[in-house]
Amino acid sequence: MCQSRCSDRAASAAQLAAGFGLPFAFAAHLAPESLHAAAQLYRERFRPSQVLRKPYLLVAVQVIAADTDTAARRLFTTPQQRLLRAIRGETAELMPPVDSMESLWHDAERATMHNRSRAAIVGSDATVQAGLEKLASETHADEVIVVTETYEYSDRIDSY
Repeated sequence: MCQSRCSDRAASAAQLAAGFGLPFAFAAHLAPESLHAAAQLYRERFRPSQVLRKPYLLVAVQVIAADTDTAARRLFTTPQQRLLRAIRGETAELMPPVDSMESLWHDAERATMHNRSRAAIVGSDATVQAGLEKLASETHADEVIVVTETYEYSDRIDSY
């Protein structure tokens, strides 16, 4: 059951959408720890309606693609810095990418950041393709909503 593996908010949203036979969109980039359980709960509890005859799951996930895994991981430091600043209660504007996050966070923050960004798909085209295929396979998502935060607009366009 979802309640033991995902937030009450995720469980409520999944059950509500399922009960009314509506599509369910889940923001994995905001609550990755609840993704799989909420998706499963939605599919298990889905009741057909005039809107849908079968479940329809949309999953939003942070995706950054670049020429290499290393280049993509560097670009990913922009949303990591934004999340870190938000966790600290600081202004969370986009910051330029950095070569390493190690000097920017403490051990506890690093652990929190890795947990909060574990659904992110970051890497070369091949890495991103494999990650998206794995996400779709594991969640049975009907659609994937790609969220890409980069400091430079051109990097976002290149990622797409």
